[in-house]
Amino acid sequence: MYSNAVLAVVLTGMGADGKQGANLLKESGSSVWSQDEASCVVYGMPQAVEKAGISDRVLPLSEIGPMLGKVV
Repeated sequence: MYSNAVLAVVLTGMGADGKQGANLLKESGSSVWSQDEASCVVYGMPQAVEKAGISDRVLPLSEIGPMLGKVV
């Protein structure tokens, strides 16, 4: 229904299970951003998304909020 109107943001966290959901969103035309390694407490989840080539943007935590303000 909203496939290309979704923006997913993958933030710090362990594991890689978020990669599946992010991939489904990406395949339906959504955008996916991920937090960069330097600003993560645990880089597992964002790293899995980035390594899979799903991230459209990789941003430090301090830039995610302002960037959301620009695109919304």
